[in-house]
Amino acid sequence: MTQHYTRTAKGLHWLIALLMLGLLGLGFYMQDLPLSPQKLQLYAWHKWAGVSVFLLVLVRLGWHLTHQPPVLPAGMPGLQQQAAQATHGLLYLLMLAIPLSGWLMSSAKGFQTVWFGILPLPDLLAKDVALGEQLATLHMGLNLLLVALLLAHVGASLKHHFIDRDDILLRMLPRFGKA
Repeated sequence: MTQHYTRTAKGLHWLIALLMLGLLGLGFYMQDLPLSPQKLQLYAWHKWAGVSVFLLVLVRLGWHLTHQPPVLPAGMPGLQQQAAQATHGLLYLLMLAIPLSGWLMSSAKGFQTVWFGILPLPDLLAKDVALGEQLATLHMGLNLLLVALLLAHVGASLKHHFIDRDDILLRMLPRFGKA
């Protein structure tokens, strides 16, 4: 079995990671802006990127189901293996739930999502301002949970690299030159 993820898995991992970091930064930045054409444009970009992440995560899940990832190091304690699997499962769940909660929120608030300004997506809910506010709270809570899990994920990767000195981090990094 390979000790590294496939190029496709690595590419999807890093592309989704960059998009998510951008979405988090943009989301926290734009929420308190006064209503303006700039704010509406930022919200449109946020939605476009969110839908894109949702679709990329579906592709990544399909790839993951059809391409066996490298096994965890044999010396890794069982509890750490379970924590790694649980964290990855929650990350996947959040990468799907967050864009979906945003789409539901936009629908409930009466703002249609139009992917890249071209493809209008159907509203998933009828307009309901009160429900829209509840979904906004849910969307924010899910994002805060995502930030906590991302910090744990990055922290665990760095711990494995610098303290445990195993290949957990290296196998997801791009390889330059010959193996």
